[in-house]
Amino acid sequence: MTDRLAALAALADAHRLALVDALADGDLAPGELGARTGLGSSLLAHHLRVLEDAGIIVRRRSDADGRRSYLALAWSPLVEAALATQESPRPARVVFTCTANSARSQMAAAMLAAARIVPVASAGTDPAPRIHPLALDELDRRGLAPVALAPADLAEVRQDGDLVVAVCDLAYEDCGGDLHWSVPDPAAEGTTRAFAAAFDALEPRVRRLAATLASST
Repeated sequence: MTDRLAALAALADAHRLALVDALADGDLAPGELGARTGLGSSLLAHHLRVLEDAGIIVRRRSDADGRRSYLALAWSPLVEAALATQESPRPARVVFTCTANSARSQMAAAMLAAARIVPVASAGTDPAPRIHPLALDELDRRGLAPVALAPADLAEVRQDGDLVVAVCDLAYEDCGGDLHWSVPDPAAEGTTRAFAAAFDALEPRVRRLAATLASST
């Protein structure tokens, strides 16, 4: 009960709700978040501290540039219920990208493709020769199938009109993207637990994206 009261108290502020809404679609560096919301550095730092203390947002170091950090929502039913509905033009296609296109982008693409809202693809900035076996195992365990038989190169897949979602820091800092989800690479640990954790980190983000796409025209 105490944790829920702390979260509700933290959310009962217009500035902090704006920060949460800004992080609903993608993870942002503090400077990016300040520019998005128009909050000065001191006020931003105060509200971020309140949200972090309440367990609503988390901060992690970039896998590409360890000097940089990204802020992300600590997804929970309470946080999801607090988010504002967002509408935007529906893209022609959604492309998920990570470095090797062997795990995170494959899992995210399979999740969104199952919703059957828009065409979905995935690609990598340095594609591996095959999809990671543990990623295939995790998809099978969740009742999903990959949308492609093998990793692909982002330079060959990306088209005008795509919504590109970078699900790793290296791909985002190398090639950019319309959205960025800072999800650790499960292949670095190489365990079933790591791949399950990556899937769980992607799932609420994909669910949010699917809801936004479904309400768009």
